[in-house]
Amino acid sequence: MRFEFRPAPMRFPSSAGLEPEALASAWGDWTWQMRRSLTHRSDFEAYFELSPSERRGFELSGFQVRCTPYYAALASETAAGDEFDPLRLILMPRAEESAEQVTQEQWDPLGERRNLKTPRLVHRYPDRVLFLVTDFCSVYCRYCTRKHFTGGELAFAREPEYREALEYIRAQTGIREVILSGGDPLTLSDAILDRVLSDLRKIEHVEIIRLGTRMPVVCPMRVTEDLVRMLKRHKPVYVMTHFNHPRELTQEAAVALEKFVDHGHPVFNQMVLLNGVNNDARIVQALSRRLLYLRVKPYYMFQCDPSRGTDHLRTSVEDSLRVQRELWGRLSGLALPQLSLDIPDGGGKAGLVPQFEIQCEGDEQQGTRRTYVGWDGVESVYISPPRSRWRAPLDASAYEEEWRSLRHAQSRDAQHSEG
Repeated sequence: MRFEFRPAPMRFPSSAGLEPEALASAWGDWTWQMRRSLTHRSDFEAYFELSPSERRGFELSGFQVRCTPYYAALASETAAGDEFDPLRLILMPRAEESAEQVTQEQWDPLGERRNLKTPRLVHRYPDRVLFLVTDFCSVYCRYCTRKHFTGGELAFAREPEYREALEYIRAQTGIREVILSGGDPLTLSDAILDRVLSDLRKIEHVEIIRLGTRMPVVCPMRVTEDLVRMLKRHKPVYVMTHFNHPRELTQEAAVALEKFVDHGHPVFNQMVLLNGVNNDARIVQALSRRLLYLRVKPYYMFQCDPSRGTDHLRTSVEDSLRVQRELWGRLSGLALPQLSLDIPDGGGKAGLVPQFEIQCEGDEQQGTRRTYVGWDGVESVYISPPRSRWRAPLDASAYEEEWRSLRHAQSRDAQHSEG
């Protein structure tokens, strides 16, 4: 089965003020999409018949509302009056965001502020940092985990904050990977991105750069030939996209993704499980298979973080595990994303997998006898040998210096930070 990707609709509000031919040309210009973004209730009323909950949401929401015309047209394509349309649930504020009784809500659920080393840099894991190069997004998803930071719309970091972040990365020689995030880095111009990537590539110990973005989803026209060629000059750059639903994979989005991979940029997708959006194995399978067809690896399937105003969108862990178990064995490992939960307050990621082991007898020294039931009900025993006394591989000394260097750098950096 080969997938066909439908073009997204073009819908222009009456206030666009351009002739039809000019409008069609403007539609494909990402800067026009950004300038004409929907930011007020009246803007959204040009595309949607707002429900009472949505109207109330615009009055009560303490978090920015913004959406590109492209994504608004896509979300309103099937039923402009359906308040429970999956894409609409992602972008539209609702009264539930201000509910008085909630299960759990936190302004900073990942504890990023406690791991801020500079105003723009989060250092939680020893070998990688999160560089918040912008606080601006083209669409403010209602489940955003970084509401404590995004929405200020400063765009690029102030110069002193930018230089301070670079100095920290340069001084911490145990850092091997820099993740550009925010906000959305692809809302920045090519020239600014080129500067950031050039500055990072001047730091010898930085090996990998990741770029986290939702622009291929909400504004795929941003992915131009100039952009992907510029990124290639700074390779390796890994692109982390954020598609949540198969409908987001339009013809335009497919073209954008293939521009990345055709120019040598590996692309991974991180989705979030959301009530009413994708909490069904059939939807996750459809999304994953289409992504893989486009050479995009379905990477993570995240449990929604308990960010403020997201209680109505969060699936239960039990529901998420059910989705994963239904996919297990029926979906290629290439297409199966990892179900993961971010432990609140900065505890890091916890991988969640179905439990297939039903019995374990013996001990590590003598060997164990483990009984499993597979995804399709097949039950069998795996006999684990005693713990090996060999160290493998025998030529591990060839990598010893690299290992010692990394551990020494991270230890020195930790001592320096404490001092």
